[in-house]
Parts: sequence; structure tokens; C-alpha cells
Amino acid sequence: MPTADPISLLDRLDDLRRRFGLPEQKQLPALLRRLGRRHIATAAALARYHESLLFLCAYPPDATTLRLIEIELREFTRRVARLRDAGGDLSALDPPEVSGVAGTSVSSPFSFDIVRWLHRRHASQIAIDWDEAPQDDRMAATWPRFLPLLEEDAFVEANVPYRSWLRRARGRQPELAWLLARFEGLALSDKEKAELFDALNLFISWTPSPKTSRTGMRLAVPGVFYHRKPLITRRMVSLSDEFNREPPPLRNLSRAAGERMLDLARATSALRYRELYGFTYGDPARVQSARIGRGVELIMFGLPPERRLPLRAYHAAMIYKNGVPVGYFEGLSLCERIESGFNFYYGFREGETAWIYARTLNVLRKILGVTAFSIDPYQIGHENEEGIESGAFWFYRKLGFRPTRPDLLRLTRIEEERLVRSQTYRTSRTRLRRLAAGSMIFELNDRAAGDWDRFEVRHLGFAVQRRMAERFRGEPERMREKALRKVSRGLGLSEADLPGRAAAVLENWSLILQLIPDLESWSEAEKQAVVKIIRAKAGVDETGYLRRLQRHQRLRASLIGLGSGQIGSVQGT
Repeated sequence: MPTADPISLLDRLDDLRRRFGLPEQKQLPALLRRLGRRHIATAAALARYHESLLFLCAYPPDATTLRLIEIELREFTRRVARLRDAGGDLSALDPPEVSGVAGTSVSSPFSFDIVRWLHRRHASQIAIDWDEAPQDDRMAATWPRFLPLLEEDAFVEANVPYRSWLRRARGRQPELAWLLARFEGLALSDKEKAELFDALNLFISWTPSPKTSRTGMRLAVPGVFYHRKPLITRRMVSLSDEFNREPPPLRNLSRAAGERMLDLARATSALRYRELYGFTYGDPARVQSARIGRGVELIMFGLPPERRLPLRAYHAAMIYKNGVPVGYFEGLSLCERIESGFNFYYGFREGETAWIYARTLNVLRKILGVTAFSIDPYQIGHENEEGIESGAFWFYRKLGFRPTRPDLLRLTRIEEERLVRSQTYRTSRTRLRRLAAGSMIFELNDRAAGDWDRFEVRHLGFAVQRRMAERFRGEPERMREKALRKVSRGLGLSEADLPGRAAAVLENWSLILQLIPDLESWSEAEKQAVVKIIRAKAGVDETGYLRRLQRHQRLRASLIGLGSGQIGSVQGT
């Protein structure tokens, strides 16, 4: 390494960090020591250094290199402060691909529930970001609830000094703490409070501590897996072979440990300006861990009954590699079909992504009994340029997924023939966008192949909306009331049979069941199985609900028909 130029050293680091199992990687400790003595003068170069270090932290070749990486990462607060004090432009540390570096802030219109969580856990680190002030009309509609006589100003004047009103009302309390307390005191449900708060579009700035930042955030691990050999590539991964293996066992975590895992998942997402439903509303009493090998741990979350979706079962997972959060998974299941959303964070996508994905799917197969894995068009690039840029379509295709639309399957085969004929051929971005226009699926049960090809869960919702418009003049409450009465009669239920949360589940399911023309002619066993499915949806977790759905073949066929547009309009109530 003849040069001491930091950029040249970073180039060398980028090169060496990819050379797992090769003698050149033995140069990493000396290179890291040299970089540790150099001033990195731009935020862009600092971001680049940070991401290379985090990648090697997740995929360390040896203990010496890992120790030096951790030393370097602990210096980032000082490096950022030095750059800021010198008047440097730190905006290169803002994009979600690199945000959350120690010593920096993130600012986003976080949801009410995440702001409440941040305030509980990190109150001293958050504040209203007035550089991204909310719109006046939204404050005018909401803040008079808390600020007496504000109407006198907000309803008729221009350029209302809302922050001055707030400053005089809050006294010595921090602005955000006072405002949250006022929302908490409203005689409204949590859902209604969230709707009011979120309508403000209030940006919240979070400056995490070094340990809470992406730079220092780690999950405790029993031991480090060192990569002394080349990484597992996509070509080495077979989904079919993986599904023939027994997945690792799951451990149930205590409620306290579950809370800690949710805190890590929420923080990881917030630092990237993201929120995932299963992390925001996860059930701390239903958290499981699976160690799938090579230093990878999945932390699985379910939802409490009051936060569950009306029909699909929901599960999410945070993915850690040697304690470093590297991605997440979201699964939405109905019968044996699961819509799988998988996101490996940008800086780690060279790191055995296909192998980790395959292992994750196998864990879900074992837990949930799912056998049809569906990919939404967004995941492969529909209105998602990141998916186009990363070639997501071919990632899934080469793992064995197929397009569900016949025209896109034909186009796929044409592209595959071109790739075989020419080693230099690459699918154009225009064609990738065409390929991303439809869903993809991987099926384990050949006898059910194609059953879900035309299914979309929103078609069930669309069918309900059409019925509401045609039969009930667009009045949802009247439709709900009549659907509940009709379905309860058809299933032989009284009001006392399904109390509490189960009653709410029945109300939602009635909207679908009312569309099944022959429901009343089902056998008594089939009807009782539906009742058990409804009870299970309100149970301690959604696994039992999903397993019961998978066994009810007649209900499954009706759901597929409605969700595929194959069951037409039925007679009114």
C-alpha cells in the first residue's frame, strides 16, 4: 500500500472486503490501522468508510479484524463532529442507504405510535424539527383543542406564529413532551389520536446515542461466525433443496426479551426513515428466535389480537448477522399462500442474501405450514426503481419463482433464451419494468400449482365494496349489520357465542362470507370449522388460525374464487 491518500485506502478496503478466503484479506488489519490514522475530509467518503466497516462487522474474516473494526466504529462520533466543526456538508450522511451514523440525526414524520415509543425510550434525543414545519391549516384544525383562544388567530390570520403559542403554553416542558401529553389526554381511542397526530405531518428529529445508532447497534450473540472461506453465492442456493431440510428450532422469548427485540427492530427501521407494521405494533409476548447458521439469527414477531389484519395472518422478522441488523422479512398469509416481503439493507446485499432468504422461507414453511410463496410486483420493481436497479426479478427467478401472468412468463422465457445465446446480453431496464408488472410465485405442492395465480387479496375488498355500492347505497354500517345477521344465521350463531375480539373477527369475516352463494348449504362440520377459524383469529397467536384455514378446503376454494374474480355477483340479503 504505497499511498496514504484516504480515498485510495478506501478503494483498497472495498476491494479487500470482498476477497473472503483469499490471502489478500490478511492485509485488512494493517489497512484499518492506516485508515484509523487518516482524517476523512468529506461526508461521502465517511459514509463509504462506515458502510464498509459495518459490512465487515457482519461478515468478519477473523477476530483481529473485527476488534479493529469496532475500534474504528467507536471513533465515528468524533469523526462526524470534526467534520461538522470544520463547516463540512454532512448531507451525504442523510440518505436512507447510509443514515443513522453515530453523531448524526434523522428527521421524519414518524407515526404517532413511533413518536410515543421514541419518547418513552429516548426522550432526551428527540425534538420537533421546525425546519420541516407542518402545514398551517393542519395545526389550525388540531391545536385549538390544546391552546385556548388559538381560534382567534388561526382561523382568520395569515402567518400565525404557532411555535410562539406553543412556547407560552408549555412553560418549562419540552415542546414535544407537552404536545404528546395533550394528545394522550384526549378522550379518544388510540386510533383516533393517531389519526389526528399523523395528519399534522410533524417532522421529528432523532439524534441517537452511539449505542443506539446504526454504528453501535448490536444484538448480543453467543459467538461470532468468522468467514474464512468465500461467501455462499446465489448460484449455490436451491430453494427446493432448502425446503427438503429440517429448519432450526425456534425459541420462545420472555416478554421482557421480546420488548428489547421490538426496541431494536423499531430503532433499526426509524434510523432508515422506515416503519414496519409488525415492528410498530408487534406483540412482545409472542417473539421467537431462530438461529439459522453462519451467525444469522431471525427474530420473529406476531401481532396482538387488536392489531391484526381482518383476513391475513401477519408475521415479521428482523434479520441479524453476527449481531448486526442486515434486513427484515414481512409475511402475509392466507391459507397456504404467503406474500413474502424481503428487504436486505443496501450495504449488505453482497452478503449471502439468497442463502439467508432461502433459510428464512424454510423457517416460515415450518411454523406456518405455507407452501405457496408469492412476491408482490413492487418487490421486483413495479414503481420501485431500486428493485429495477438491483435486478430483483432475476434474483427471484433464478431461485425458481415464476411469473403468475402467462404473458410475463412467455417474456421471461424469451429473455432466458437470449441470456443463454449471449454471455454479454443484459435485460434492459424497460423490459425489467415490463417483467415487474405482475406477481411471482414459488409452489411446493404440484397438485395445487396455479391455484393462486390470479388471486389478489384486494379483490376480496373490491368485491365487498361493489356489494356495498349495489345493495346498500354505499352505507357501510348497514351492510355490516345485515352481513353479520345473515352469516350468524347461516352458521347457527347467537350473539353470545363469539364474545370480545372474536365478535370483531366475525364481523369482518361476515363481509366475505356473505358473498359465498351456497354458504347455508354447507355441512354442519364445515360451518363449525368456520366458527373455529374465527375463534382462532382472536386467539393468542395466528398460527392456529392459519392451520385451520389450510384444512378447510371449501372455504379455501371460495376465497380463491372471490380473490381471483371467479365468483360473480350474488343475490342480495
